[in-house]
Amino acid sequence: MTTSPPQDPATTRPPRPRPVLLDAAFLRLWTGTTASGLATWALPFVLGLAVLERDLTAAGLGLALAARTAGFLGAVAVGGVLADRHSRRAVVLWSALAAAVAAPLLAAGLGRSLLLMAGAALLAGAGQGACRPAFQALAAEVVEPERRQQANAAMTLAVRASTLMGPSLAALLAAVLDIKALLLGIGALWLVAAFVPGRGAKTPPAGVEAESQALKRASFRREFLEGVREARRHPWFVAGLGALTAVIATGYSATGVALPLISRDRYDTEAVLAAATTAYAVGALVGALVIARWRPRSQGWSALAGLAVYGFAPLSLTLPVHPAVVVAAYAVAGLGIELFNVPWFTATQREIAPDKLARVSSLDFLLSYGLAPLGLALIAPAITTFGAQPVLLTCALICFLAPAAAALVPTARRFTRAPGTEVNPRHQV
Repeated sequence: MTTSPPQDPATTRPPRPRPVLLDAAFLRLWTGTTASGLATWALPFVLGLAVLERDLTAAGLGLALAARTAGFLGAVAVGGVLADRHSRRAVVLWSALAAAVAAPLLAAGLGRSLLLMAGAALLAGAGQGACRPAFQALAAEVVEPERRQQANAAMTLAVRASTLMGPSLAALLAAVLDIKALLLGIGALWLVAAFVPGRGAKTPPAGVEAESQALKRASFRREFLEGVREARRHPWFVAGLGALTAVIATGYSATGVALPLISRDRYDTEAVLAAATTAYAVGALVGALVIARWRPRSQGWSALAGLAVYGFAPLSLTLPVHPAVVVAAYAVAGLGIELFNVPWFTATQREIAPDKLARVSSLDFLLSYGLAPLGLALIAPAITTFGAQPVLLTCALICFLAPAAAALVPTARRFTRAPGTEVNPRHQV
């Protein structure tokens, strides 16, 4: 009788996980998410083209974009509640269909009825807002925990690539298609987002089905507040969300308003604006590629450090430096924002109770994106009153200090719950 020689544990390695993009379920989800991201980005760009074609006034563009933002903010919290109460896949379907219906309505109102366009933009924003937390929660159902960071990096790569290549593609399409056809194309992208993603988990985690039935009898306000309480159970999440909101409301808003002005007035060319915007997207692409494989031991601190480097963007605008310095600062900011985003989404999917994940994600989007319009509205008057340099310097300091303050929270080091605390077993996926 022969026996096999014992294997040396030091030489045996666990099999490498299969690349996430080879998984059919994730590939369908990735395709739908990418389509929704393209549609979301394309709408303001196409409406801007309509202004150039004199089919829409600047005031009409502002009204349409404001209506879209209002729809997003009004629907994101409701979408989070619905995605925890019902099937996440169903919420994605109906919210994407709502956004798809808005596209032909926008085309019908173009040049005819500003009121119809505003209503359609409101519907488009509502569809976009409702599907965001549902997509986030659906990803946690489709992808195993050990592959979620790779999956989130793949999703953000698609978004950044579309942001980088989208303007050129849209400009080429605009040469052969009119604005109404482009709007209908946006509706087609939303149809892809609605129908291509597959189902999530076939069976809910133990105990979640009973809670789902209880949710259906509860009020929306009570359900949303349950999500808020779940978020407060995780100090790293509260601190990180506070830092993210501060950076977006100040640094992002300041550079969005000040960069075009400084590119025109200081450098007397639009090339600095174009180069810095492109550098930001390229830096984000590189950041997503890096974080797809990098697993820092202190992932929370690393992510918050990445968020903090966004401060170099407004800081580069405070002094009359060479344009290359501004472009480099924006590339570093783009790199850092993805070094934050991917671990942040992955930790949220890992740490938050699955039956409350969509509501907590909606709280994330509501605060981080919701306060951005307020920042944009206040930055311009602040620059007029106090001058660009002190406003930009203040915003840069906030970008540096807010993540540093968040890092002081004990559980922020690894974006995980405090040692010794355990999630209820029925909340495990």
